[in-house]
Amino acid sequence: MATTWIKALKVSKTMAKSSAVAAIIDYVKNPAKTDNGRLITSFACDSRSADEEFLVAKNEYEFITGRSQGRRDVIAYHIRQAFKPGEITPEEANAIGHELAMSFTKGRHAFVVCTHIDKAHIHNHIIFNSTTLNCERKFKDFYFSGKAIRKISDLLCAEHGLSVIENPKPSKRNYGGWLGENRIPTNQEILKQKIDEVLPYCATFEDFLLKLKSVGYDVNTKRKHISVKAPGWGKPVRLETLKGEYTETAIRARLGIAKAIGGSGGSSTKTRVNLLVDIQEKIREGKGAGYAQWAKIFNLKEAARTLIFLKENGIDSYDDLVKKSSSASGAFSKTTQRIKEIEARQKEISELQKQIAVYGKTRDVYAKYKASGWSRDFYDIHSADIISHRAAKKYFDDLGAKKLPSINQLKQEYATLASERKTLYGEYHKLKELSRELATAKANAERILGVTPETQKRDALRTQNHHDSQAL
Repeated sequence: MATTWIKALKVSKTMAKSSAVAAIIDYVKNPAKTDNGRLITSFACDSRSADEEFLVAKNEYEFITGRSQGRRDVIAYHIRQAFKPGEITPEEANAIGHELAMSFTKGRHAFVVCTHIDKAHIHNHIIFNSTTLNCERKFKDFYFSGKAIRKISDLLCAEHGLSVIENPKPSKRNYGGWLGENRIPTNQEILKQKIDEVLPYCATFEDFLLKLKSVGYDVNTKRKHISVKAPGWGKPVRLETLKGEYTETAIRARLGIAKAIGGSGGSSTKTRVNLLVDIQEKIREGKGAGYAQWAKIFNLKEAARTLIFLKENGIDSYDDLVKKSSSASGAFSKTTQRIKEIEARQKEISELQKQIAVYGKTRDVYAKYKASGWSRDFYDIHSADIISHRAAKKYFDDLGAKKLPSINQLKQEYATLASERKTLYGEYHKLKELSRELATAKANAERILGVTPETQKRDALRTQNHHDSQAL
């Protein structure tokens, strides 16, 4: 369960730009709050010098575009993400914060993620540079940016098995007050939680209703609107009163069934294969007869879905299924690896662009410093440029490049890689889904046919021995 907000960090009237950036980053990096810096991660910058790197990017942006907003300039943006006490580890919170920042900025802005553990609720502070990595654009805050961040955060929390706040409202109270400490959940909230628990194990809406019955709920489908009641409840709860993703229409949609309530029919959807349930194993775990009955119906339907999926994909033998599953898995791994290579190279290009720009801007100052005979007074006045110049030179020396590419060459390469990455991401999602479905269909086919890796090896050996005997 995470709450989020975003805040623009502008130049203060009483504080210089460099001090303003350093102040907020120093606060979020506080060793006492981040386990001595262990819970700090960053992207496209070094967390130890993030404030200086942000300013270098700002200066480069003004140099490239010729635009400067002065006191109205937004230096960076601050995102805060807080989690429900006791629900997450600091390491997982930091990883989710990193995913949130990467997803929201689309990897175009440097950022630092600091996870604070000094409060009862673990929370992240994310500071991202308003200037893009190529220093040509700036992030422009939009009207519903806060909602966009919350949506991404909620999705990540759901993927990590964390609860999500439904329809949060702004509150002047502290975090604990907003969550409602020691508050008894309503029947509607209990039902929503139960729906989230059982829905992943359901293939159809009918399965969902059976599953609710099997876990002790009384389901009434005789009236216009379906109502659900648990033991001890005074009144039943109608699904339509739950709103959001918990109405009958929404639940059908979540199950992939495009059928309006009360309609006479529905449009067909792509067959989605789910893994068969090991009924005997579940019974050994203590599941009751109601669950066993539901699982049998579920398995029958999934066996039919698996057969339809195989026909739709032109698979008519187990060997063909194994080959296609292996091929899809290999293609997915190859695409994933290429995306990682592209992103790594883009990161290198961004860093190289930044260092080339810094080197070019500080070259004249460093030449004058050298001509002054390494004057101490000259150094005191121009120390920032001299330090930046030396750091850039060291970066080039460590790189071992005799001749550096031009900024234009790097921009062209970055654009080419970005285009390839965009294309690959389209293939990535398709291959990921195909690989998952083929792997599931393979597992289902093995369960239905009673095939195991051991039986496969035994059958292959028998076939080989048969061929050898025929040859003799």
